[in-house]
Amino acid sequence: MDITRRGFAAGAIAAVAASAAGSDQLTDLSIAEASARIRQRSVTSTQLTEACLARIEKYNPRVNAFITVMSDRALAQARDLDAEQRAGKFRGPLHGIPIGLKDLIDTEGVRTTAASAVFADRIPKEDAEVVRKLKAAGAVLIGKLNMHEFAYGATSVPSHFGPVHNPWKLDHIAGGSSGGSAAAVAARLCFGALGSDTGGSVRQPSSYCALAGLKPTYGRVSTRGVVPLSWSLDHIGPMCRTVADAAILLGGIAGYDPLETTSIDAPVPAYTQAMRIKTSSLRLGIPRTVFYEKLDPEIEAAANAAIEVLRKLTSGARDVELPAIGNLPVLGAEAYSYHLPYFSKTPELYQPMTRDRLERNAHVTADAYIRGRRDLDRLRREVTAVFSSVDLLITPTTPVPPSPIEGSGSDITAGGASSSLRNTSPFDVYGLPTISVPCGFTASGLPIGIQISGPNFAEARVLALAHAFEQATTWHTRRPPEF
Repeated sequence: MDITRRGFAAGAIAAVAASAAGSDQLTDLSIAEASARIRQRSVTSTQLTEACLARIEKYNPRVNAFITVMSDRALAQARDLDAEQRAGKFRGPLHGIPIGLKDLIDTEGVRTTAASAVFADRIPKEDAEVVRKLKAAGAVLIGKLNMHEFAYGATSVPSHFGPVHNPWKLDHIAGGSSGGSAAAVAARLCFGALGSDTGGSVRQPSSYCALAGLKPTYGRVSTRGVVPLSWSLDHIGPMCRTVADAAILLGGIAGYDPLETTSIDAPVPAYTQAMRIKTSSLRLGIPRTVFYEKLDPEIEAAANAAIEVLRKLTSGARDVELPAIGNLPVLGAEAYSYHLPYFSKTPELYQPMTRDRLERNAHVTADAYIRGRRDLDRLRREVTAVFSSVDLLITPTTPVPPSPIEGSGSDITAGGASSSLRNTSPFDVYGLPTISVPCGFTASGLPIGIQISGPNFAEARVLALAHAFEQATTWHTRRPPEF
């Protein structure tokens, strides 16, 4: 049977046979490296899965990244995929690779809680579209990952299953709302993970855990079967240790879904080919207003150093202005609309922070929402004009470093959690593809990220520059000292 968080410490994964040293060697591989070894038959999917399960057993109690470990299912999947390969069938670069899922992504027959007591026993009857795609691509789904309750915050502290801890500094937040996804990948408990991003929930925790985290173009990846925060702003994206891995994982989930109203029918390129794109002719835009204001000094220094590297990789940079967003009540109104059937019956089951936010959003008027929705559409049109003079935008991912867990669970602004989304949330409004990649560390050893954004459906261009920056620096090669 699958192992839940509460039963994990006592129950054990009897099928795990890999030694600790062997497990660490295998889980240090990138997705691309592990895939190559599977193709060469120097390692099996079963071995990779066992290695991840061994590390989960050892390290998950420290980071609290997993809510449910799908051990038996994952091992059965891995064995089936190994048998397929022996029979001559290879599904592609995700064949046999253990991947984690944020616990708001539906999995048939496996509970999907959104880290809330409200959904503590919820078991979906069918897979989300991204899960169906990952299974078809041959990924091994190893478990469901902890998060900020209902994705409604930036810390992953308010969770029915306890806070997520940052592998780089365990008494600090891993970010949110996809904190468990970030912590699991950074601690090498899985090779990659999916997160959701409505205000920065893929990119902010990726920045805080030294990962490559990509939010695709709005509509590029189906959100059908994902517990929503805001239908107008929700995105699903990959969180990995390298840009090439993010490209591989994006390729496994991107594509048109005719059953999802927000899905856009556009060709899906071979994202892994983006690593070969030359970046020397790319023009960079630096939106100083808002994005570079009131930065933590260490983040400002790291961002400036990153820009100098990026200038050398491209044709240069110039300052640009992005459309001002102002106050949009869209997220709050849509969140309240989704939760009303549950919130009206059992408000006491929600975490205090979530309950407070839902209560405040109950007062958004229909007029305010409609005007906000029209402004959202206008902003998504207006922002395209900036790309007439530049190809990509460069900003710090967050203006502040990760805050301590203590004090971060009672109010969204505690420890800088609210301001930590200041630089990410505009790109959910604009709907543009955006990636965060590591660009430095604070003096206390906490990661810092730089954000690269492009025009609609220019994920390949974004990936190309992110990969070039990654190869020109060494930040992505570091690993949490205790893991």
